[in-house]
Amino acid sequence: MELATLGWNSFFESGFQPLAKSGYSVGRVTEAHKNLYRILTEQGELLGKMSGKMRHENVSGEDFPAAGDWVVLQERTEEGTATIQAILPRFSKFSRKVAGKATREQVLAANIDTAFLVSALNNDFSIRRMERYLAVAQESGAEPVVLLNKADLLEPDLLAEKMSEAQKIAPGVPVYAVSALTKLGQRDIESYLKQGKTAVFLGSSGVGKSALINSLFGSEEQKTGETRQRDDSGRHTTVFQKLIILPGRGMVIDTPGLRELQLWEVETGLSEVFQDIEDLAAGCRFRDCSHESEPGCAVKEAIVRGTLNPERLESYLKLQKELAFTADRKEYLDKKNEIARHISQINKATRK
Repeated sequence: MELATLGWNSFFESGFQPLAKSGYSVGRVTEAHKNLYRILTEQGELLGKMSGKMRHENVSGEDFPAAGDWVVLQERTEEGTATIQAILPRFSKFSRKVAGKATREQVLAANIDTAFLVSALNNDFSIRRMERYLAVAQESGAEPVVLLNKADLLEPDLLAEKMSEAQKIAPGVPVYAVSALTKLGQRDIESYLKQGKTAVFLGSSGVGKSALINSLFGSEEQKTGETRQRDDSGRHTTVFQKLIILPGRGMVIDTPGLRELQLWEVETGLSEVFQDIEDLAAGCRFRDCSHESEPGCAVKEAIVRGTLNPERLESYLKLQKELAFTADRKEYLDKKNEIARHISQINKATRK
């Protein structure tokens, strides 16, 4: 397979040049499992594992390959395997804090041109969740596009209302009503899928990401869960990130439904999504106004006037606090790890 078909370009070529003389080759990760990776190369598909040195030196989540990554390989073509020596620089990545209490980054998809943020227009629809996804997408480096799926379930007036709600919190971001069942909006989606380009489908469980991908293929490429009659929710079926080639139309990455999307270093993305609030905050009496109880708060005044939804402010403050907590925790752990490394170096020097 030609590398250009997989998205290879001058950006990745420049990153690979320092390693090219070592006899290595390159490939693109299509599936990332715990210790094993499926990789497409010019020679075909290989199963890869990270080198011992790479595993030993990796200390954070972004150091591990993800679907969409370009990796440097020592190939064993006759065995169908390869050793991953390095990850080439990424031009974009969609990351979150890992689920649970651990403070670590998890890269869900890398080197993506378009991030399709999928919500379902049934019981799943949530403007507050959409704000969270938009903040992460704006930080990723990819172009965000909002897809409101299952539009066939709504009457025209209600559909127009939901579209308006989404457009208000995503100024400048394309918003499309789509349906995997009726293929409504499929041409809009296809306009972003071009040779050598990569899109990722992101959203919570049951919103229909895999069904939309199947609709693009015209066949069941990805398994989908049946819909529960009591609440119109699909069951989560995708269990890992997977890059899929659409012949002649680029690539898509399907991702598992995210039960939680905790923020990871999205200060810029958060500012872009809540630009209206930050513009208002510039008029507050106090520069460090928390927009909660201070006098002369321009943000609170906007709520009183009815020009700002109080739920939107609540969402903004909640995401800010979550981001600050994660940043403080990360700084604490970084210092702790640095001290541990320093002690280890002293112990090694003493033993000598």
